Amino acid sequence: MGLARFASVQIINALIVLLVVLFIVTALFTNLADQEKKAAIEEAVAQMKPPASLKTKAEIQKWKEEQKQILYEREGLTKPYWQRVFGYMVDALELNFGEANHMASFKTQSKKVSRIILEALPNTIILFTTATLIVIAIGIYLGMKAARAAGKLLDRTISFLAMLSASLPMWWVGMLMLLLFSYKLNWFPSNAIDVYVAIRHASNILVELKDWIYYMTLPLITVVLVSFGGFAYVTRNIVLGVMNEDFVMAARAKGLPERKVIYGHVLRTASPPIVTMSALSIIGSLGGAIITETVFGWPGMGRVYWVAIQENETAVILGETFVTVFLFVATIALLNFIYGLLDPRVKVG
Repeated sequence: MGLARFASVQIINALIVLLVVLFIVTALFTNLADQEKKAAIEEAVAQMKPPASLKTKAEIQKWKEEQKQILYEREGLTKPYWQRVFGYMVDALELNFGEANHMASFKTQSKKVSRIILEALPNTIILFTTATLIVIAIGIYLGMKAARAAGKLLDRTISFLAMLSASLPMWWVGMLMLLLFSYKLNWFPSNAIDVYVAIRHASNILVELKDWIYYMTLPLITVVLVSFGGFAYVTRNIVLGVMNEDFVMAARAKGLPERKVIYGHVLRTASPPIVTMSALSIIGSLGGAIITETVFGWPGMGRVYWVAIQENETAVILGETFVTVFLFVATIALLNFIYGLLDPRVKVG
């Protein structure tokens, strides 16, 4: 199978998966969205003032039912269920999620769901994707060091720190960091949502960048501190397994330098699972961490999701779910394509 055909197959598979998942998600949210619309229509009709010509309660009730039916038809609630699901799917593919009832975007205070998500996504990328890249770099470095010193003090120390950091709940560590560095030492702010207040008064881009770094430092350190250990430990086990393969022993027997054996043979062979783990970590970070962003008040995707659940904002939840699914499916397709470049046997399979 040629590279172009292989890429086309991956794109088609990704589109099929995206449509199937979108149909399932939309079907689950359609009833909830319809109930919200019906409740809003009931409230609107109840506040309508009937014409003065209507005298009896029966006439007024009949008029209200007619108005309710008109609004039902306008909102598409009289259509069959499958048509409503299909309509929501088309809107989602066009990134048209409507407007939120109570929520607004952090920066422009817009009620459009697409604007709320588009303003929150870069903030999550700034924080969690940056933290994830740092975690990947530290994890690969420490994992390689531990694998090369298997059974020694360095390996045991790294393994202990890895298990310790991976066992700590991120929200609990975040609360401790806030207690120490925000409330006791007063080094960092306790609520990162205030970053928008700070950047409004920034005189230039350097001051704005300084404000972002100031508000981001504490949650960034927390995420890295809790996450690097698990990545390092998994990398250590992957590399250690490859180092015990016969071709590595043969390369050493030929007298190749240890650096070339490690980085030319071991790391390349171990790269597919490490690339997978790295890519999934990065794409997982785009959805944010609901509890962590809420603890620090970080204006990202996780906090938007949390507020949407509290405010019962179905459109926002559906929009965030679709964006997260789209990014995840696109990453899987990209990973399969990268596998095809790293290992030609994947294309044959």
